[in-house]
Amino acid sequence: MVSTNKRPHIIIFNPDQWRSDVMGHMGNAAAVTPYLDQLTQTEAVSFRSAFCQNTVCTPSRCSFMSGWYPHVRGHRTMYHMMQPDEPVLLKTLKDAGYFVWWGGKNDLVPAENGYEAYCDVKYKPAKPPRRETNLHAHDVWRGEPEGDNYFSFYAGKLEKAEDEEAYYDGDWANVLGAIDMIRNAPADQPLCIYLPLLYPHPPYGVEEPYFSMTDRAKLPPRIPAPEQWDDKPSLLKGIYEKQHLQGWTEDRWDELRATYYGMCSRVDRQFEMVMDALREAGMYDDSAVFFFSDHGDFTGDYGLVEKTQNTFEDCLSRVPFIIKPPKDVPVAPRVSEALVELIDFPATVEALLGLTPEHTHFGRSLLPVIAGETDEHRDAVFCEGGRLHGEEQCMERESTSVTSGAGLYWPRIQWQLQEGPEHSKAVMCRTKEYKYVRRMYEKDELYDLVRDPGETINRIADPEYAGVLMELKERLLTFYQETCDTVPHRPNKRM
Repeated sequence: MVSTNKRPHIIIFNPDQWRSDVMGHMGNAAAVTPYLDQLTQTEAVSFRSAFCQNTVCTPSRCSFMSGWYPHVRGHRTMYHMMQPDEPVLLKTLKDAGYFVWWGGKNDLVPAENGYEAYCDVKYKPAKPPRRETNLHAHDVWRGEPEGDNYFSFYAGKLEKAEDEEAYYDGDWANVLGAIDMIRNAPADQPLCIYLPLLYPHPPYGVEEPYFSMTDRAKLPPRIPAPEQWDDKPSLLKGIYEKQHLQGWTEDRWDELRATYYGMCSRVDRQFEMVMDALREAGMYDDSAVFFFSDHGDFTGDYGLVEKTQNTFEDCLSRVPFIIKPPKDVPVAPRVSEALVELIDFPATVEALLGLTPEHTHFGRSLLPVIAGETDEHRDAVFCEGGRLHGEEQCMERESTSVTSGAGLYWPRIQWQLQEGPEHSKAVMCRTKEYKYVRRMYEKDELYDLVRDPGETINRIADPEYAGVLMELKERLLTFYQETCDTVPHRPNKRM
């Protein structure tokens, strides 16, 4: 184990719902992310094929903070969080002598248990934000309930007050709080900053200058909605019909997408500010920085907005994942082609610190990839979600959309309350060339990602792919056998 005074500071910058392709260094001419792009050229590795283990917030966070897949302990809903006896990286760091500062959203541990076990500071800004982040409580932009903007999540340009330099919401408050913490970091402890922001999670709204940064003419084409939905998960068709966006023109879609891109540009700037603060405090070279999102966003692909809980299109399951190691750790800056999972994040932190985990988990250290020794890491990645029939505790009745029927998430949540196929349990097995999705109560999916990167043609019944399908089914079986449980590291006394 590395001695305390030599341990790197750990910076976990965790935006919410950022899809991987909205970064300039991923070849997207419309994306304005100059700081992330520059960092990848000079000091960091950005993973082109990084995947989350669930496509909504809480299950994904439970996975990347524990190294467990959702099925290991049933973390498959927004309301089943990490329990006191379960491993969380923040607690591991705190117990190892880190001063842990947490500023931002939760979606990880039960609020009723408090945060003392996981951090030294659960930040509350001295200057409360003027408005809640991301407009969830300010929905005048929605229009009439029967209108075609009511469930679109599109708010557009946000207006700052005359005395504001920025649209001072919760994200800005937490970013500024993190900067203040860095400036006043304890001298006798390594620092962990955990900054789980809400942007670019919709509603899609952002202030200037970010609103106008994206050149609408450079936006890549959307993946179109299917002409018929028989070969796609029924949940997608259900949401498509309930969101009422079928009449949107391409110009309107471009405005929504450009606003989302602008939200990403804002986060890029906020990340730069935190990195600048590390430099000013003399901490930058001694910091390991992890930038990643919990999952992606439809942003118009397939004619949909927001996300789902049990479909695994790349726009939802592939996420940004960028790592800048401390200066004394070898790095070959680039975009890596390795297949990686977010559960590799805690394993990489443990490897950096020389920590031996006290629980079995399934992450793999990325240090050899970061050093440029290899671009081979995993042969397949996995993502899972949904529920079995009868699992009423997984319906998420706690959501405000259930009680009101007018909540922003109602087009999705209403299907989770039914025992149809829409909210069925499912799992993705994805290689570099193919994606297989096994579903409990409806048709499986198989996509040739080389010929069909937009996942528009389901090859599950195509005899040409029978051999591929068999290989992926075998790989999925091996995955479940390897990860189906974990035996505690401390045995019990029999007498």
